[in-house]
Amino acid sequence: MTRAKAAAHRTPAGRVQVQHTLGFGVPATSDPHHFKVLIPKSSTGKVQISEYLGLQSASADTAVIDRVLLDRPRWTAIRAEVQRAFNARLTAHGLKPSAWKIGENPVDRLLGKELCVLAWAVEQMEASKIPVAVRNWLALRPEERWWLFGMTAMATGGVMDAGKGWRIALQHALGDVAQSDLLGTRARRGRNDRDDNRPSLDLFGDDTA
Repeated sequence: MTRAKAAAHRTPAGRVQVQHTLGFGVPATSDPHHFKVLIPKSSTGKVQISEYLGLQSASADTAVIDRVLLDRPRWTAIRAEVQRAFNARLTAHGLKPSAWKIGENPVDRLLGKELCVLAWAVEQMEASKIPVAVRNWLALRPEERWWLFGMTAMATGGVMDAGKGWRIALQHALGDVAQSDLLGTRARRGRNDRDDNRPSLDLFGDDTA
């Protein structure tokens, strides 16, 4: 069965078989491309988000890309809304929801890209602006978040690239109240189209971005 098939398929007996996933939608296959969110036990420890290229990596040296480190208060400020948004997407596709826990949290490769966009935006943001950034992030369509990830990752997508280039641009774009109003208006205008053309997770399509 190809990845273009739905997450659920029918057995010869006609029963629906749901694809098993780990964490937030990661297919339980051999070395899939995905992200991991590492949450330390210490309440003061930083949360690390890393991308695991899996079988797509050119070599063992490039198999893992550490994308961002978040101070614990910043992670706490975004975690609940991110979890709610991701679980809504997973549930809509018949996949089991998940919850953040201490230790390693696997995240689907497209959801991981979306999470990085928000994490990059808030990593150096004033705490008072983070709720605005979350609202702006929620107003973006998934494909818009994927595009922002791609643009940022090309030049400033490493764990040591905070405060550079597109990372600063994301901070201003998502933390600006006026931008929030603009995105909210556009989201309301395009809600019907978005409902009819909801982007799928990589589990359900051949997207290779």
